[in-house]
Amino acid sequence: MACGADAQNPRTPVAPLKFDASKAWTHLQKQVAFGPRPAGSAALAACRQYIESQLKASGIAFREQPFDAMTPAGIIKMTNVVGTIPGRRPERIALATHYDTKRFREFTFLGASDAASSTAAVLELARVLKMRQNEYTIELLFLDGEEAVNTQGRDPDNAYGSKYYVRAAQQAGTLGGLKTLILLDMIGDRDLDIRPDSNSARWLNEIVWTSAARLGYGSTFIPQDFTVEDDHLPFVEAGVQSIDIIDLDYPQWHTGQDDLDHVSARSLQIVGDVVLDALPQIERQLSSP
Repeated sequence: MACGADAQNPRTPVAPLKFDASKAWTHLQKQVAFGPRPAGSAALAACRQYIESQLKASGIAFREQPFDAMTPAGIIKMTNVVGTIPGRRPERIALATHYDTKRFREFTFLGASDAASSTAAVLELARVLKMRQNEYTIELLFLDGEEAVNTQGRDPDNAYGSKYYVRAAQQAGTLGGLKTLILLDMIGDRDLDIRPDSNSARWLNEIVWTSAARLGYGSTFIPQDFTVEDDHLPFVEAGVQSIDIIDLDYPQWHTGQDDLDHVSARSLQIVGDVVLDALPQIERQLSSP
């Protein structure tokens, strides 16, 4: 009887999880439509509401993490958004992006790559990962205040949201449960050129670049180290194994030309594919003795 029942009701094959660049591109366009989105602005608040609406639409629980940031321009109210996709284990892998844009008075800065692209990719990855049985709990970090308030951007006038998240997690005793941070930033460049960051954990770089080569993206993920300071550094300094996937070879960086004409859905697809391919390898590495 059991054999007959199985024959009559064959298992439906599980479709592979796919990153949809068209959905990510819509997220990117929506953010750019808000205009410049510096920390503390009404436009960034509207962008945050959009992010939260998309998490809700994907059935993902989230919370806001508000804080007051002391900046060269005085106290600015900022807000991180933290989404959670439960996994088999309570320990967490964080997938992070910043969602603010740098403040410029000389020109209109839309931040299509910096950082609408990475925020768009994380939103689409969130939708996909919600349908996956994840070994670790996935924490989605939309960080405020990555950009400096003044033009120089020297420490400590940067990475306000990531610094606050780390301090709050240390105080709450939850930072130890965060096993890995995967940071995306500036991944929309039409001529995508991503190199491994020397501040990132070498084993994470190796997994990600191996995935890129396996998927045929070796000409985009170029194995030539460079060093970048970004939202991952507060996590690295606190002992969290981290990787920054970023394209800094972008002539439009922090100019008025960081707009829709200089980014592409194809670049979002490449990064989304690589992250989804690398994640099982990262999970296995974390689970090994």
